Amino acid sequence: MTLNKLLVAMLASVTLVAGAAQAAELSIVSGDTGTGLEFLRGQLDKFEADTGNKVTIVPMPSSTTDQFGQYKLWLAAGNTDIDVYQTDVIWAPQLADQFLDLTEAAKDVVGDHFPSIIESQTVNGKLVAMPAFTDAPALYYRKDLLEKYGKEVPKTWAELTTTAQEIMDGERADGNAEMWGFVFQGNAYEGLTCNALEWVKSFGGGQIIEADGSISINNEQAAKAIDMAASWVGTISPEGNLAYMEEESRGVWQLGNAVFHRNWPYAYSLGNGADSPIAGKFDVAPLPAGDGPEARSAATLGGWNVAVSKYSPDPEAAIQLALYLSSAEVQKERALMQSNLPTIEALYDDADIAAKQPIIPAWKEIFQNAVPRPSAPTQAKYNEVSSLFWSAVHSTLSGNGTAAENLEGLEADLTDLKGDAW
Repeated sequence: MTLNKLLVAMLASVTLVAGAAQAAELSIVSGDTGTGLEFLRGQLDKFEADTGNKVTIVPMPSSTTDQFGQYKLWLAAGNTDIDVYQTDVIWAPQLADQFLDLTEAAKDVVGDHFPSIIESQTVNGKLVAMPAFTDAPALYYRKDLLEKYGKEVPKTWAELTTTAQEIMDGERADGNAEMWGFVFQGNAYEGLTCNALEWVKSFGGGQIIEADGSISINNEQAAKAIDMAASWVGTISPEGNLAYMEEESRGVWQLGNAVFHRNWPYAYSLGNGADSPIAGKFDVAPLPAGDGPEARSAATLGGWNVAVSKYSPDPEAAIQLALYLSSAEVQKERALMQSNLPTIEALYDDADIAAKQPIIPAWKEIFQNAVPRPSAPTQAKYNEVSSLFWSAVHSTLSGNGTAAENLEGLEADLTDLKGDAW
């Protein structure tokens, strides 16, 4: 072998060894609903091809409450096995100390995202997570059934209750014994906090705890809203709805056995899938308003973000993955394939998205009605606040006391939890 060939071979060998040494082995947790895991795996495959890094998905329960509990255990233990976490919009104040500050790494792209969403993930000047998609739920309705019975899309919960009962009764009389009027997320978990906050806010009953930290939930309008929801169970909603999360309620809806359904945007593309019995038969609208002087439509602000553990053995590669999963490229694919709402404002004017998912530009009206959960004022105590709230609501839905009784007890529990300050 000539000297030149030997040098070339040695350089090639060094390059290969260096490349192998630079490749990172990363892990990311995911508890996505629907086809979210499949979508994530596809995006990670592209990331691996582009970077040479490898990424393993660690599956999580679909319940966000269970996910949060596991996150806290892992992070408190300084777990180095998880590099990247997918986080709910409400978790930033509670987990900020466990995540890396992405401010410098994301300085060139943060301006592309809705400022309010970046703000929601910034704690004490530290950007703790990059937005992946935002969320706001809608009222899904069977447009074919409304047309059949000559009904309009309900603008109030009272109208929904009446319309749901009439169509349900009519369909059952025609032989569909499985038909229900309305399905939602009624299990005792974070999803019920989202549903119940919408009912309460739509009646002008406040936001459980207000921005100034005051406890507002024990009021007449809030009680009226929750008693209304309790009246659905066993009438227009099945008793089993008390155990439904997103996927259980979507299952009833997508099989064609519900007139109305409350869910997040991901259920839209699944409902219009090739194998869906209701494809082309439904549409969405803003959630109904309650009654009272401050009645309005209200949709709980949701959304998911990507955070990097400060215990990651390879923080640079983990940050690279977080930036990739929050990028315009991935957000566009997510919008096209999952009907998830982008956090990058320019994508709402994207022609491809408008053509394939016309619902996304139309979702702006729903997004404008978004109401945040009280995670900012309650900070590290939010999870306990939410647990107390959903427990009181679930008791009412289950027939264990009236809303007024349960909200009075809730106020006392929240006052004890707050102490001198949140």
